[in-house]
Amino acid sequence: MASSKAKEWITKEGLIKIGGWARDGLSNDQIAHNIGVAVSTFYVWKLEFPELSEAIKKSKEVVDREVENAMHKSALGYFVEEIKETIEKDELGKDRKRVERNKKWIAPNPTSQIFWLKNRKPKEWRDKQERDLNHVEGINIRVGFEDDEDDSGEEY
Repeated sequence: MASSKAKEWITKEGLIKIGGWARDGLSNDQIAHNIGVAVSTFYVWKLEFPELSEAIKKSKEVVDREVENAMHKSALGYFVEEIKETIEKDELGKDRKRVERNKKWIAPNPTSQIFWLKNRKPKEWRDKQERDLNHVEGINIRVGFEDDEDDSGEEY
């Protein structure tokens, strides 16, 4: 049986508020704090009330997609429309609003590009490339021994 506190949050309005917090990026711990329950209670509620779990899941997915789309846009570059409004006096002295619209190109963001490539294509774009040097084609790998000498006659 649901507690009275749970009943007040498992309403249309309560779920909208909780979903909004999830969409704003709050963690489950922060949401539990906002509604005034222990984190453990909040996790029990999520199991007990599928509508609560679903509201949080849907809200977090929406904001995740919005961020993904914004990062994608930032990585590729995009146009924005700048609107400048000015008030001018006409020949009769009356105020007249003038609207000026300009398209502006926002250049691609290299940091977004790097982040995207490192996460989407890690084998090709990671900072540290791992290679098995024992099996590189065209390279003869020798292990030095005490009796090996270089061209100068010195031992290595």
